[in-house]
Amino acid sequence: MTPRTAAPAPAPGIRTPALYECVVSHARTAPVHHSLRHRTYLWLVDLDRPPRLPLALRPLARFDPRDHFGGTAPSLRAGLERFLTSRGVQLDGGRVLMLAHARVLGHVFNPLTLYWCHDRSGAQVCVVAEVHNTYGERHCYLLHTDAQGRADVTKDFYVSPFFPVDGAYRMRLPEPAGRLDLTVALRRGDSRPFTATVRGARRPATPGHLLAMVRRHPWSTAAVTAGIRRHGIALFLRGLPVQTRPRHRVQEGMQ
Repeated sequence: MTPRTAAPAPAPGIRTPALYECVVSHARTAPVHHSLRHRTYLWLVDLDRPPRLPLALRPLARFDPRDHFGGTAPSLRAGLERFLTSRGVQLDGGRVLMLAHARVLGHVFNPLTLYWCHDRSGAQVCVVAEVHNTYGERHCYLLHTDAQGRADVTKDFYVSPFFPVDGAYRMRLPEPAGRLDLTVALRRGDSRPFTATVRGARRPATPGHLLAMVRRHPWSTAAVTAGIRRHGIALFLRGLPVQTRPRHRVQEGMQ
């Protein structure tokens, strides 16, 4: 039997696992004005050191490789490494922090999962933004952010049925510490018709804090799915035309 290689020691500064109780806001300015605010909570975890919860709480937080990347890798780390390797990026075992919803009572939907990827020295190598749409499709953007966590990337994945696949995203994704403060803005020419923000406060991922989050946000992942569909129906009833969804092309490294 091949001995298991020990994971690298966690980089200093950001302790995991952690919970972020947050507010997700969407603002549309074209072709109609529409906004939403949704309260939820997210996990920040080290891919090599997932949370160890008491048996009774495990249905409230499960991280399953099938929910990310191609869904076929034996672990979340393996799925990420497969994607990065296909793009010539090697972490050499460096630490990866993931911000995501956990699977709750058998259900999960992650509109956006973020991976902050480091080398063994602790230096950030890249950020991977994994996007899911409500049609069961996934797409990853490989980002090289600046000192403020900003990066621009061409949009090439169908997300909202009311926007075509064009334009570019400007993302601001600083690595979370005490506060979570993320922004994703869609740019189409000189306009910025859509902006999403995620802002929240860090809490230790103790059983007590998890139970408090669950009480305040029951079945949080199902609530995310329901909220997206509810707002989609509202926009449709306001007369927004649905854009044709192109055939999804599976990315290299996402099989």
